[in-house]
Amino acid sequence: MNSIETLKPGTVLDNSQLCELFRCSPQGGMRRSRRTNTLVIVTNHVESIYDDRWEGNVIHYTGMGQSGEMDLNFAQNRTLNESPGNGVAVHLFEVFKKREYTYIGEVERIGPAYQAEQPDSNGEMRLAWLFPLQLKDNTPALLDTGAAGKTFQKRERQARKLSDSELLSRAKKAPATAGSRTVITAQYGRSPYVAAYAKRRAAGICELCEKPAPFITKDGEPYLECHHIEWLARGGEDTIENTVALCPNCHRKMHVLNNSTDITHLNKKTGENIDLQNQDNEPSFL
Repeated sequence: MNSIETLKPGTVLDNSQLCELFRCSPQGGMRRSRRTNTLVIVTNHVESIYDDRWEGNVIHYTGMGQSGEMDLNFAQNRTLNESPGNGVAVHLFEVFKKREYTYIGEVERIGPAYQAEQPDSNGEMRLAWLFPLQLKDNTPALLDTGAAGKTFQKRERQARKLSDSELLSRAKKAPATAGSRTVITAQYGRSPYVAAYAKRRAAGICELCEKPAPFITKDGEPYLECHHIEWLARGGEDTIENTVALCPNCHRKMHVLNNSTDITHLNKKTGENIDLQNQDNEPSFL
């Protein structure tokens, strides 16, 4: 295990590795260690009741206290509220998948704690203390956008289970300004030639639903979107065999469902085109 000083943003630890490195408790979202003079804070997007949110490079982190109104002087709320003047180094982790702690970096409080309404563990609205924190070097925070998207969908499903009155109350009390964050994420250098080839091969017809493109662009081209049958993030190749042109509805369908029947259909579609090209020695659509 590396030292805290060499821990790099984006590193994923399990709970035992985190505890061993920081010499902290194995539980809780705020873990003070006197042995390493650190405070580990965790924003858990999977299981936590707290509504931590990013605004640019600042995370508004919710303090300790699961039920009732929070006490600013309680336990690690006080530690965080007295930082950075108390000399305790504060390290932020985010959880997008169960039992996986992604290291974001060392953060520091950049403004006074403030109160905002949030639901407690019993679903009752209460005043919670929030701390505005920023990465010390002010660099963008790493983010697994795929995992973050799945987490949002899960929380939206949970919200749909609320009663009409409770859902309306929560929606009215939600911050009017949408949370946002500047992030570093994986970018794939896709070939423009493969993309152009897939769209030309489709000839304005979605290769899944086999209906015409929904509209014509300002350049006079039928609007279709490229999709990799086996996703690049899962090891798929950026080849004409693995790339298809889809209408926006079908493209979204593949990312939401990724249905095996649709995958088989698309693989068959590209395979048939490749076979034709091999027979004619040139694309049949040219």
